[in-house]
Amino acid sequence: MTRWIEGLSVLSDGFDGFILDLWGVIHDGVEAYPNAGATLAALKAAGKRTLLLSNAPRRGPALVEQMARMGLGRELYDLVLSSGEAVHGELARRSDPFYAGLGRRLHHLGPERDTNVFEGLDYEVAAIDEADFILNTGPVSFADSVDDYLPVLSRGIARALPMICANPDHVVIRQGQTVVCAGALAARYAEMGGVVNQRGKPDPAIYRTALDMLGVAPARVACVGDALHTDVKGANGVGLAAVFVTQGIHAAALGIAPGATPEPARLDALIAAHGERPLAAMATFAW
Repeated sequence: MTRWIEGLSVLSDGFDGFILDLWGVIHDGVEAYPNAGATLAALKAAGKRTLLLSNAPRRGPALVEQMARMGLGRELYDLVLSSGEAVHGELARRSDPFYAGLGRRLHHLGPERDTNVFEGLDYEVAAIDEADFILNTGPVSFADSVDDYLPVLSRGIARALPMICANPDHVVIRQGQTVVCAGALAARYAEMGGVVNQRGKPDPAIYRTALDMLGVAPARVACVGDALHTDVKGANGVGLAAVFVTQGIHAAALGIAPGATPEPARLDALIAAHGERPLAAMATFAW
């Protein structure tokens, strides 16, 4: 049976650092969850190092600004790392063989707010018929579906364009509504025969970067997230403890309203179906 906890204070003696997911744990894309600020403050007061690790397809400073608009000041947490930041770094360095083989003309599949992933770098934005690769940061509108992008995905397949996915998440919950993310577009592209390279959870590489930044021994680090297939899988994949928050994208599968306590048997069945093993589960991000 999965261990159920009411807050992170129960685990505080065992860990010195916490890697925290954002969307689904600290906020819903628009508003911070009620306990988020107080919980971050409690972690800080307890002397814990915190790193916010998000699959957001934009760079760290944009996440800091978003948190500030939600009333979560920069003093509440130590570090920020996003999948968008990781992609920006790879595009800049081009040391990874996949990135080294890319041309300089990119087709940005995504909204204007995500352009900081490549702005300031030596790349040219191009139409799909003139591009060397696709940089996928997700649908332009929160209301869009994967099918809305089949024409551009099909054209990319026809031209054998590789795709970079800057957000491996398939969906998030925004103000109670399911929103498609870049990962869903990338999955469809791969199903169509396209080559896809992703950065972000659950990729082990981003956890290695996070641990280097955090400066805490892995055995003393816990990861907190709401997605079994990214947050918990990613943590398990690199030997880190994981705490599963049930208020996020799995709430419907658990048959609960966000923040409610699921039936233990249903919780265990969901976790088993995903093949992951969190250290513990909790209803919401709380101390």
